[in-house]
Amino acid sequence: MRTWHEIRRFPFAVRLLLVNQLGVNTGFYLLVPYLATHLTDDLGLSAAVVGVVLGVRNLSQQGLFVIGGSASDRLGARGVIIAGCALRTVGFGLFALGGSLAVLLAASVLSGLAGALFNPAVRSYLAQEAGERRAEAFALFNVFATTGALIGPLLGSALLLVDFRTSALTAAGIFAVLTVAQALVLPARKTEPTGGGVRGDWGEVLGNRDFLAFALAMVGMFTLENQLYLLLPERARQATGWDGAAGLVFLVGTIATLALQLRITHGLKSRGYSSRWIAAGLAVMGLAFLPPLIDSPVTVLFGTLLLHLGLMIASPLVMGLIPRFGRPELTGTYFGVFYAVSGIAAAAGSAGIGWAMDSGGQLPWICCAVVGLASAAGVARLHRRGALPRAAVERSLV
Repeated sequence: MRTWHEIRRFPFAVRLLLVNQLGVNTGFYLLVPYLATHLTDDLGLSAAVVGVVLGVRNLSQQGLFVIGGSASDRLGARGVIIAGCALRTVGFGLFALGGSLAVLLAASVLSGLAGALFNPAVRSYLAQEAGERRAEAFALFNVFATTGALIGPLLGSALLLVDFRTSALTAAGIFAVLTVAQALVLPARKTEPTGGGVRGDWGEVLGNRDFLAFALAMVGMFTLENQLYLLLPERARQATGWDGAAGLVFLVGTIATLALQLRITHGLKSRGYSSRWIAAGLAVMGLAFLPPLIDSPVTVLFGTLLLHLGLMIASPLVMGLIPRFGRPELTGTYFGVFYAVSGIAAAAGSAGIGWAMDSGGQLPWICCAVVGLASAAGVARLHRRGALPRAAVERSLV
């Protein structure tokens, strides 16, 4: 009930974007977790080719976030969101219809570009529309996103009982509905001139050393969040000897987010939002990888819960902090650069964790703990130096 009460307090555009994110994650996780299996088992592609197809999608998204953010500032977030959803519709439709490598690569590029467009645009629109209640808006955003991430795989596994094509077309259909919904009812926002060219905008953002230092410090959050899909599910399977145990990792996270996200965000509000809480959340995320050093189902689930608690502490505050680094006219560009820098660096970090997993033993868990604590130390140092827009965050969000 409290969640619905909070939702009603926000403008219509914010509520629509929350539902949009539920649909985006439902459609995405309905298809992507099963894509590699389809490419290998159904289409008979080699592991190397599958790696190329999946890698192209990731590279298209991570490498083009800046394009999406800049387009959001100059063309308006609404149009970029609609274009992103439309491209994802086409991309997922091609996955359903295509069997040749050329079609699969085109599908990967389009679906990755789609994410590069609407991810920074949605966050920019939400940040500006929520005004002084950004942290609460992004807390709700996490709740809807997590719910979609649970519904998607469940729906996908059911549709796969028919075939992959049905699953992919359903995912494409979800994005088609989202495209039409945004076009019909998402209000247009006036776009203020940035006062310069695209190159000048990028130069201004990339010249903000405090912002870049923050983006690099946040690598830990993204690297460790990725382990919800790699390290923790694998440990759950090892500890139980049951493949379905991986689903418990997602279930624990979803229940925790639905039950605690708003409570945690409101609790931090009563204590004064501050970047020091971001450091605390990162530290909790790092410590989450210590319990699973003991190989048992209980410690794995406890570690999963701690990881989500850290995310619930840090993530809404991070999203609320990013626009404060620069001018409102460049909010989309700041989000785009943030996701490009931290996302690419986190991809490298995840590759390192994967190498540690291949090495065996407890090394990957120790590495994750070190990454989380190092990121926490980095943010704490920036906070002590006054490099983060702390006063603005605390004044505007309390």
